[in-house]
Amino acid sequence: MRNRMVLGILSLCLGVLVFSLQDPLVKAVSGAYPVTEVMAIRSIVALPILIFLVHADVGLRAVLSRRFGLLTARAFIQFTSYTVYYLAIAALPLADAVALYFMAPLFIMAMAGPYLGERVSWQALVTVLIGLFGVLVMVRPGAGVFDWAALLSLGSAGLYGFSQLMARKIGDTESSTVMAFYQNGAYLVGAAVVASLFWLAGITHAVHPSVEFLVRPWVWPALPDLLKMGACGFIASAGMILLSQAYRMAPANRVATFEYTGIIWSPLWGFLFFAEVPRSTTILGAALIIGAGLLALRTERRERPAPTLAAADVG
Repeated sequence: MRNRMVLGILSLCLGVLVFSLQDPLVKAVSGAYPVTEVMAIRSIVALPILIFLVHADVGLRAVLSRRFGLLTARAFIQFTSYTVYYLAIAALPLADAVALYFMAPLFIMAMAGPYLGERVSWQALVTVLIGLFGVLVMVRPGAGVFDWAALLSLGSAGLYGFSQLMARKIGDTESSTVMAFYQNGAYLVGAAVVASLFWLAGITHAVHPSVEFLVRPWVWPALPDLLKMGACGFIASAGMILLSQAYRMAPANRVATFEYTGIIWSPLWGFLFFAEVPRSTTILGAALIIGAGLLALRTERRERPAPTLAAADVG
């Protein structure tokens, strides 16, 4: 059990690093292409990689799972989560979008009780309120600088948290590669459907950068931009597997806090690629959110021994 915990934590930390590389790539093309086109190209590149990984891991027959419904539902929840997150980073500095997204571990802790039956103490739930206070510090409602795209990042965090709890729920029978395969399929189908709906409705332009990133019509990308979108496919393949594996191998309320390692990368990419310097309120709000998550983890460990959720316990 201890080895599985360590491997789960390492998988999550590496997955967060890998996934963070998508953010500057997506933000770089967000001014000229729609998010649905980015996700479609990414999914097409990732598809043969994931087919190979599924074959090598559990065999292609595993895709025809009896839990098709749950796998599909989780995949489309992930599609929605990442779509609205990408819409957020089109309008927000990377550090802001990612820091708000770091409410996800706190959402996971809050939802682990009702969804998985993992007992969560009232002290841990208080830390969620501390995290929400950190959000208020960051977005500064009423200060004349609030951008509603911040709500997209928060909504993405909630959806992501629930999808990873689902990974714990179905991880007794489904491998991380199969879950990643379903996610990739949902991204491809979902992107095509959403783009078609806006095209049929004749909606091709919007004022806000997040909405513009959603409704902009598809165009043939220049080679450098095509390579950026394609690179996201390789990154997504590795990231989806690592994160799914992490939540399969270890209790959700133990590994979730290590999502915060991503705070190392987002300000770095924002500064290096877009000359973004985090505001003082961003740093303070992020510190409150991260501190709340670390406090929640410490409280849970002190209140009770580590849960022994083996394979048979997560279905």
